[in-house]
Amino acid sequence: MSLHWTEFATALDPADSVAVLKRPLTPGDSLLLPSGERLEGRSIGAGHKMALCSIHTGKPVLKYGQYIGRALQNILPGDHVHTHNLEAGDLPNLPGASESSTTDEIAPRSPLPMALELSFDGFLRASGKVGTRNFLAVISSVNCSASVSRYVAEAFRSDTFRRDFPHVDGVIAFTHKGGCAMDPGEPTLLLQRVLAGIARHPNIGGYLLIGLGCEVNQVSSLIENQKLTNSEMGAHKPKVLNIQQAGGVRRTVDAGIAAVQQLLPSVNAQHRTSQSARHLVLALNCGGSDGHSGCTANPALGVASDLLVAAGGTSVLAETPEIYGAEHLLARRAANPAVRDALLERVHWWEHHVRQHGTTIDNNPSFGNRQGGLTTIYEKSLGAIAKGGRSPLNAVYRYADPVASGAGFCFMDTPGYDPVSMTGLVAGGCTIAVFTTGRGSAYGCKPSPCIKVASNSLLFERQKDDMDLNAGTILEGFRTVQEVGREIFEEILAVASGKATRSEACGLGDEEFAPWILGPTL
Repeated sequence: MSLHWTEFATALDPADSVAVLKRPLTPGDSLLLPSGERLEGRSIGAGHKMALCSIHTGKPVLKYGQYIGRALQNILPGDHVHTHNLEAGDLPNLPGASESSTTDEIAPRSPLPMALELSFDGFLRASGKVGTRNFLAVISSVNCSASVSRYVAEAFRSDTFRRDFPHVDGVIAFTHKGGCAMDPGEPTLLLQRVLAGIARHPNIGGYLLIGLGCEVNQVSSLIENQKLTNSEMGAHKPKVLNIQQAGGVRRTVDAGIAAVQQLLPSVNAQHRTSQSARHLVLALNCGGSDGHSGCTANPALGVASDLLVAAGGTSVLAETPEIYGAEHLLARRAANPAVRDALLERVHWWEHHVRQHGTTIDNNPSFGNRQGGLTTIYEKSLGAIAKGGRSPLNAVYRYADPVASGAGFCFMDTPGYDPVSMTGLVAGGCTIAVFTTGRGSAYGCKPSPCIKVASNSLLFERQKDDMDLNAGTILEGFRTVQEVGREIFEEILAVASGKATRSEACGLGDEEFAPWILGPTL
């Protein structure tokens, strides 16, 4: 007996020429296609695409009702559609993507959730911002002070520390591979913006800066350029140590430990209080995506994003190379032409950037993405922007720029590489993150807790210790996108109030700090 194709697969738009398989199709399966044709003996993996109709060579292939590439050869109904018969090709002219379009061409928006009055238990800072965690940071200005910074932080990992300072989530060393042998212009200023973003982050209750002394990224320059103070500590100037001035590694470590001990009582004195959800700043990210990500986890996160915006909060999408080919959909949601133009300018910068290095943006999807059923960057991007829901796009930020509280839905220009992208979002002030994945992820992003959502149940069961929520139940018909989105939103509020994520339980987040390093190493 033949099963209807919808038992095995799902089409995401009535115009689609392909469907995504919910579960593997094997040679013994018999399917009834939309044309009435009976299909026998095909083998296609879960998350991969199956043709719903004939597609001639050179013709567009549609998914989400949008162009994802063109056929390299004639494709028959029921055929597996992937890298062997589909390529990205040139993106057709798409409405809403032109710099010359007028305000009238910005598309009308679908109804959004009604305004919500919600709260969470957070740390109100002197700046007026509210944190979801309470860490003390040891920030390295240069790789040469990275080990010293780590030695200082490691001195505060004992049971005694947790007993004496129960309201401090930990002492973290923020180390990196830059800070010297780099252009003192934009690359150094970008690094300083990232480090300053950590220093004044709402999840940081106090900090110590450690440098070597002779690096390009001088601590004094960082403080001056970024106007840093340790205001949470009531201090006008931050605590600073330079290894060369302090007398070497051991003396600097001892001095660093003493400095942290002086800061800890003030950090520990900061307690959680009930705060409006409008203070939350959410990072939206995905990694190790598969063909199910754009059907389940990403659109469900989009629902949660819209709910947070309705509560007056801020939600930030990123990864510019992974909205490529779908930017016209975001551009149509821009609150005004200036926001639209800022988004498109960033896309054009990336086109130029990759050309300079002799590559193309379609080198992304990654190996794992392709194994999971994603074929072209356009397909990946259309699924990725679903994380941003349907709210108006109110602002576009450069990498690690401070994000305004209560800004609604925004976009930040970052690379697609997860640690670098998330570092920019966190440095910009995101106090909590939701990270969707279809292939599996081992990721944390201290000082901000990271909720991980599996796109399919197989992954959720296989990596149960790493995944917080399972969106695979959408594919199985047990829950809707709206229901899973509501669950994600409720988890955001719970984690913001102190509930530990799976990443935090695994101890992840100390090694994932990875600022975007621009320019040559000199």
